[in-house]
Amino acid sequence: MVPVGVEIKETEVSDEDFEEMKGFVRDYLAASVESEDDGGRMRWYPWHSSSYRFNHILNVVDLATEIAEAEGADVDVVRVAAVFHDVAKLEAEQDVHAEAGARVTREYLQSRGNYPESFIEEVCGAVVDHSYTGDLSAVPLESRCLIEADVLDKVGANGAVLMLLRMGYESRTHMDSAKMVDRVLQRAYDHTDRVVSDTAESIAHQRIKRVKWLREWLEEEVSRMDADGVTDR
Repeated sequence: MVPVGVEIKETEVSDEDFEEMKGFVRDYLAASVESEDDGGRMRWYPWHSSSYRFNHILNVVDLATEIAEAEGADVDVVRVAAVFHDVAKLEAEQDVHAEAGARVTREYLQSRGNYPESFIEEVCGAVVDHSYTGDLSAVPLESRCLIEADVLDKVGANGAVLMLLRMGYESRTHMDSAKMVDRVLQRAYDHTDRVVSDTAESIAHQRIKRVKWLREWLEEEVSRMDADGVTDR
């Protein structure tokens, strides 16, 4: 007999099921690029490739799961929404990719496994919500965990390296590296102002610290570097 007051979870996604979901998303992204002429929109930028997008998704899964566990959210909903959140990113326009991704997610969950409709609705709702740009206190907890994870992957050491890689594609020299790192810092500050959970704020501050260290090392080692940029807070 289940004790009074104990909530029964409707679903649990097994590790095997989750691995199948990751494989589906990876293959879906790759097929999205292959079906487009000349590699599609800016596919020559590494962060617009299917491999980068899938790596971003895996990063978001890890971050979202960490936040969800700490904040008391439904971890199954959060991690499934996280793995599907950008599934349509490479085939749909930016302003509708969340809705398109939710449609793909719904079709997958309804056709595989025996997931309750309530679970599917929550997952798809979080996928749609992940592109929401308003006050995060206005969205469900599971959506918030996903949104916070999505924005946090764009900052820190990972975000700084991606921004520096961009310099080569724009024919910049290493003399511009401080300005590029400043962009990551500014974005990190903006995202830190937006997140609301203690867990996400802690992660954001750790990542900001790493970018600041990188900026300091660059200032020491690259001569005549422009010192103007983001003001430390």
